[in-house]
Amino acid sequence: MSDKKYKTVSLDSLIDKHIGTKGTEKREVFENELKIDLLGQAIKQARQERNLTQEQLGNLVGVQKAQISKIENSVKNARFETILKVFDALGAKVNFNVELNDKKLAY
Repeated sequence: MSDKKYKTVSLDSLIDKHIGTKGTEKREVFENELKIDLLGQAIKQARQERNLTQEQLGNLVGVQKAQISKIENSVKNARFETILKVFDALGAKVNFNVELNDKKLAY
């Protein structure tokens, strides 16, 4: 066994170091891609819990299976309207938070 001591660092500090600090363009792109990825994962999980294939969900929404696959795999060119239709077809409630200058906007 090695006697090396390991330093514990936070995930935020690693992201700051390797991606960029909050507010930088590179960090904003990273965080947006992460959100898109999480959205795709949520759609896939909801579809699977409803025991639907991508083709069946596509038929409910009015799009091809390939479009559902792209959304689940976080391809960025999915239309927002299509994503909302997917959640509606899955019977999923969607909530959005809008923040402006660190203040949540009422809507």
